[in-house]
Amino acid sequence: MQHEDLRTWLHLLDSVGRAAARRLLARHGDPAEILKAGPSGWTGLITAAESQRLRDGPPKLDQIWQRTLAWLDASPTHSILLLGDPDYPPALLHTADPPLMLHLAGRRELLNRRAIAVVGSRHPTPQGEDNARLFAQGLGEAGFCVISGLATGIDGAAHEAALHTPGGTVAVLGTGIDQVYPLAHEDLARHIRRGGLLVSEYFVGTPPLPPNFPQRNRIIAGLAEGCLVVEAAVKSGSLITARMASEAGREVFAIPGSIHAAQSRGCHHLLKQGACLVQTLDDLLCELPPMAKGGQAGQAGQSGSPGDAAVASLEAERDAQARGTHGAHHTLHANDASAAGEAEAPFESADAPADDTTLHPVLRALGHDPLSLEQLGQRTGWPVESLSAALLDLELDGQIARLPGARFQRRVRA
Repeated sequence: MQHEDLRTWLHLLDSVGRAAARRLLARHGDPAEILKAGPSGWTGLITAAESQRLRDGPPKLDQIWQRTLAWLDASPTHSILLLGDPDYPPALLHTADPPLMLHLAGRRELLNRRAIAVVGSRHPTPQGEDNARLFAQGLGEAGFCVISGLATGIDGAAHEAALHTPGGTVAVLGTGIDQVYPLAHEDLARHIRRGGLLVSEYFVGTPPLPPNFPQRNRIIAGLAEGCLVVEAAVKSGSLITARMASEAGREVFAIPGSIHAAQSRGCHHLLKQGACLVQTLDDLLCELPPMAKGGQAGQAGQSGSPGDAAVASLEAERDAQARGTHGAHHTLHANDASAAGEAEAPFESADAPADDTTLHPVLRALGHDPLSLEQLGQRTGWPVESLSAALLDLELDGQIARLPGARFQRRVRA
């Protein structure tokens, strides 16, 4: 991309919203032609305020432009992807609100791998974090790119587990591409930049702003052909991502959990709505088309280049606006138990059944729900000293985890 072309794109995107920019592009073709057309060519497409801003130019345009050029020059793995570029991901292109510009840092080719989004709570249970790692690693080994949002908790665990697998991982940021949030994931972001891919639609230098994180969730959902929710509260960003995935025609998967755990209620809510219940990796994989050689992404029934599709998408923008809708609506699917298959999955619980006398009595009493020391004492009848010693041994052995509020929970190990 030429420097002046980049400047005209930044001029457009910093002057009007995404929907308005698409309407202008549908009429005029590219940002340079939009600017040449002037206010008379923008009539009926944008507001008066947007028209004045587009005519006068954003006040910080040169600063954003220079900052972006410096970022592009900093590394050969830094690049910009525009709607209509030949390698624009078809899956993302055919969503209701495809980003017009993406900043990329890392392995650009990962955007066109078959992908699954793995999302969930920022404050997961230890078992939830283990599940995220196990499923993300299994998906990556199966050739799927794992997409998430670099948040603490489930997101971070999924990125770490998938990073060095054949599928790799993509982190979609809610900040500028040069920013890391949370700061605790600075090392993880650096590793992803080297071995995976960081993606952001926000201008270089954009700090973490609360409204931007729900917006980036549509990109996570759009890049993936399915969305796995590991653990989530009922009101959470993960359920926003799942809703966006469903509306974009993607499969939504959820892992069930304890009825007493707040982190499981979002998953249970999705399951009530018809999300696919998954307990093993095979439960998820059997709902997806088989992996083709190379693991390249694609949309069934679509042909032609992404550039041609982008033109068609922009040409249809005005019709979509008139209809008051964009893209296809897709409801959550119920799980088809008959398709689950009988092959043993790598994530089957390694725990013995509850009546197995070889299982440690404290584990048998604990079950799979978080319990307090007092509740465990009531179940086992053991004195506090003996029970505390047993819990410490089991914790050191990695068989249980200590939760906030002095509660304990079993960890299922593969």
